[in-house]
Amino acid sequence: MTADRIPLCSSTDLTDGGRAWAFDVCYRGQTLRAFAVRYQGQVHAYLNQCGHVAMELDFKEGHFFDDSGCRLICSTHGALFAPDTGACLGGPARRPLIKVGVSEEQGRVYWHTAPDLHAVAF
Repeated sequence: MTADRIPLCSSTDLTDGGRAWAFDVCYRGQTLRAFAVRYQGQVHAYLNQCGHVAMELDFKEGHFFDDSGCRLICSTHGALFAPDTGACLGGPARRPLIKVGVSEEQGRVYWHTAPDLHAVAF
């Protein structure tokens, strides 16, 4: 299967350390939430699942950054993650966040399918 590029949002919808853009993906046969954020000018996206327990990270939709705007935080257990790599920086999680491929071009953000990550069919 070849990768598809799927429009996600306008580039202006994501600000450094600000609210995330949520979207649904099919990952290994399950429909899961994913999110895209902007950090240090670059867009990054991950499955919305903590590396500690398979729970969504955000306590309120779109809120993933800690108060500093420099780390992603799991609202349930306080695990901290690097916004640019998904690596666990502290807390109970030991696994990184699962990255979703994204790109930005001509004022649009796109997410990319992969062998185990597909668009949700409605």
